[in-house]
Amino acid sequence: MRAERAASFARVADAYERARPGYPADAVLWLAGETPCDVVDLGAGTGKLTRSLAALGHRVVAVEPLPEMLDRLRSAVPGVTAAAGTAESMPLPDGSADVVACAQAFHWFDHEPALAEIARVLRPGGHIALVWNVRDERVPWVSELSDAMVGRTGVDRGAVEPIERSGLFGEVEHATFEHTQAVDREGLQALVLSRSFCAVLSEEERAPILGRIDALFDAHASGGMLTLPYLVECFRAARS
Repeated sequence: MRAERAASFARVADAYERARPGYPADAVLWLAGETPCDVVDLGAGTGKLTRSLAALGHRVVAVEPLPEMLDRLRSAVPGVTAAAGTAESMPLPDGSADVVACAQAFHWFDHEPALAEIARVLRPGGHIALVWNVRDERVPWVSELSDAMVGRTGVDRGAVEPIERSGLFGEVEHATFEHTQAVDREGLQALVLSRSFCAVLSEEERAPILGRIDALFDAHASGGMLTLPYLVECFRAARS
């Protein structure tokens, strides 16, 4: 089931590109630093983090296993090198990156081989950087939205433990940033459809979910737009 959900993003690449939020500049600076360097965006999807890294002047290689996602990434960020690959097998030389960043992706990896591969690609002193946009469920209607979206996703609480267990990295640092996303009705629906839980459902199974989403939009939108609050959870650790 986990593999099916991971592969399901191929079916919803358009919705993913349209609806998923990007990442605030302060979070990206914390993850990758101010000085331009060689960054791998691993599990890059449609390039949501890729474009923010490139905008800061970093030399980015985006690695993504799904061709449907890669097609949209290449259109969205045409100046970036994009390559097919997985966290467990990157088409990159040893010691070729200063940072390996993973946005909304680390929980899909097979952690032990993936962390060994990340360490292989990193230069001495380089670091792994993980980030998740997490809906701020302290807000009651956002908590309702998460329930309607078939499960609360949140940060994988195993983000720190696999890194520490690997013995390949130093202390894991953590920082949280705030972020908002403005969406219209169709954008909110696309956001829901881009989630793996919904991507694997039939149209009949999605219908009641989208009905609840519409009701929440009607109750909380203003001027045809809804502002979604996020907590941007960031982790980084230097290669030992």
